[in-house]
Amino acid sequence: MNKIKLIISREYLTRVKKKSFLVMTILGPILFAAMMIVPAWIASREDTEVRTIAVIDSSGIFIDRITNTDYIKFEYLENKSINDVKETFIESGYYAVLQILPSITYEPSAVHLFSKKQPSFSIKSHIANSMEKELTNGKLKNHGIDEDILKSIKSDVNIRTIQWTDDGEEKESSTEVAMAVGYASGFLIYFFIFLFGAQVMRGVIEEKTSRIVEIIISSARPFQLMMGKIVGIALVGLTQFLLWIILTFIIITGVKTVFFPELGTQNAQEVVAQDLFEQTNIPQAETIQPQNLDKFSSILNAAKSIDYGVILGSFIFFFLGGYLLYGSLFAAIGSAVDNETDTQQFMLPITIPLIIGIVVMMNVVQNPESPIAFWFSIIPLTSPIIMMVRIPFGVPYWELALSMSILVITFIGSTWMAGKIYRTGILMYGKKVNYKELWKWLRYKS
Repeated sequence: MNKIKLIISREYLTRVKKKSFLVMTILGPILFAAMMIVPAWIASREDTEVRTIAVIDSSGIFIDRITNTDYIKFEYLENKSINDVKETFIESGYYAVLQILPSITYEPSAVHLFSKKQPSFSIKSHIANSMEKELTNGKLKNHGIDEDILKSIKSDVNIRTIQWTDDGEEKESSTEVAMAVGYASGFLIYFFIFLFGAQVMRGVIEEKTSRIVEIIISSARPFQLMMGKIVGIALVGLTQFLLWIILTFIIITGVKTVFFPELGTQNAQEVVAQDLFEQTNIPQAETIQPQNLDKFSSILNAAKSIDYGVILGSFIFFFLGGYLLYGSLFAAIGSAVDNETDTQQFMLPITIPLIIGIVVMMNVVQNPESPIAFWFSIIPLTSPIIMMVRIPFGVPYWELALSMSILVITFIGSTWMAGKIYRTGILMYGKKVNYKELWKWLRYKS
């Protein structure tokens, strides 16, 4: 046991002192924080440039009918053709020219937007929404239906999801938030297993090709060396993950305090929501509606109600379980070959379950209670990814316990199997190994 501790200590200290570890530990939180801060900054940033769009309306329907905004103005031109405007377009200072043909009432594509630059999506959406609204109002009037009547009967529905706990209490939840948390957790599990599992394989290959392993084996058993390497790299991964969480929280809190102090005020939700609606140009919503604020607030409340302790604890367990399972297999592959080129034939059976887990994850976030979601969260080769996707939606304790138990049992079995391959292959050089040879190694008696 002391020898395993020494190997773990060596693997851990060697890797955390590397420049690559320090660089990734610093860059990781910066990238994660940027993913959260930059969208908020973009949403709150006001575009002060006013763009003027010339309108040539041959139909006569939309004269003074397309709604101006704070940053988009429409100037209607009479008795001018598109060729006339094209000749003086640069001098005119127009951002674009909107041409509406007389056939607009029965031909949706009878609208052309000419410009030197590619128009933004928000501008196209605003023009299309304004014109669709005007055409709809015109058709309603032709059928004798007043626009005010139609507005009065229009209703909005905002579904708030409330979960009943085992104690009978009510807890507000959000399907959208659960999907986001589950997807992020599952993808991180996949990323960490693949990243650190590959590090185990490369480490074994480097020690084998440099013949350092021959010296180490003289004082430690092959199984002790394999377990020490796997656990040591696992601790490196956990250290980096925890540092990422702490540093990301510090960066976000610091940037929020210095650059976005208004986000801590009472009206923070309303300000952010208003900016988001303005930037995305939601149809027929120049001003924020109460139901939109309610929906935005309910999502924030649901995000606060998530038990992040359970999420973090489950993440650590399934990361360790999944990594130890795949890490032992990666170590076995590294011991059986002399260079990374020879690993390709053995990597495919190991990477396929991880890739299948990512593919199935897309379906699970849509239907976390389906039979596919259940079975793939129980199968140990995919359970670290799929179960982490399901946990934010709520998983019965017996399913969680079953998944964890099978994962532990499978890890023990894979470690035993990988140990037999490692024991034989770690000191074997110059021989091309195939699956038949690996099967022989598994059958060797101690």
